[in-house]
Amino acid sequence: MTEETGKPNITQAMIDAYDEYTHLSLDRRKFMERLTVLAGSGAAAATIAPMLAANSAQAAMVAADDSRVAGQDVTYPGASGEMKGYLVTPKSASGPLGSVIVIHENRGLNEHIRDVARRVAVDGFVALAPDFLSPQGGTPSNEDKAREMFSTLDMAQTVANGEATRAFLAKRQGANGKVGAVGFCWGGGLVNRMATKSPELNAGVAYYGAQAPAADVPAIKAPLLLHYAGLDERINAGIDAYKNALTDNGKTFEIFIYDGVNHAFNNDSSAARYDKAAADLAWSRTTAFFKKYLA
Repeated sequence: MTEETGKPNITQAMIDAYDEYTHLSLDRRKFMERLTVLAGSGAAAATIAPMLAANSAQAAMVAADDSRVAGQDVTYPGASGEMKGYLVTPKSASGPLGSVIVIHENRGLNEHIRDVARRVAVDGFVALAPDFLSPQGGTPSNEDKAREMFSTLDMAQTVANGEATRAFLAKRQGANGKVGAVGFCWGGGLVNRMATKSPELNAGVAYYGAQAPAADVPAIKAPLLLHYAGLDERINAGIDAYKNALTDNGKTFEIFIYDGVNHAFNNDSSAARYDKAAADLAWSRTTAFFKKYLA
């Protein structure tokens, strides 16, 4: 505990352990064992663990019943089966709008991502947050189960479902035909992959997402906006190679690295990793980027 606040002192080592648990090989039992050592006791670890995790009860920035938007669960054709998703439109729209695919983290389509889709709609776009676990029946309520399901997804089929989502949005009534994509963590990686396989994608924004293979970069047509967290050594290890490949192939892109913040800094449902200043700045850049390329 800190003397000033009475709250647990969450260290970078604890955040790194949580990242390893949620993205790499550490299982929950080993994670809690490591966290207990880092925290000094089992009781402290039990207090800290929920602060590292996402809190599904966190209040939304744009409520589901916000008068500015209209949201609904939808189904639409995927590449080889039905896709589920959450579609949000701004109520005050006049004229055709650009559309944005909002791609979830490795927890699936949860309340946080639905909130992000509503934020996109408030900014003046049609937003569709697909459930990329649709081929497996959809996102479960248990986050550990959801993470396990991601390990069995076929990446080629998943990218094809992303392209099917783009095609669905491009043809919707009231759309202007231009479609971008924004993704977070696993979803950021999918944006990078989609850019190599979806020549009609009009813009891509990846938050701390794994980079596409350099060999696939020549196929990218969409301008890219890439946000990275300064403390995210795992993902940042691939920045230089990706940047060099994008530059060498004459691609349009911007890279921003937010010093002193962690992977998932945009996720306001995670008390330990969310950084409001970095999230607000990245979001303003994201909105401006989409307004530039999707108008």
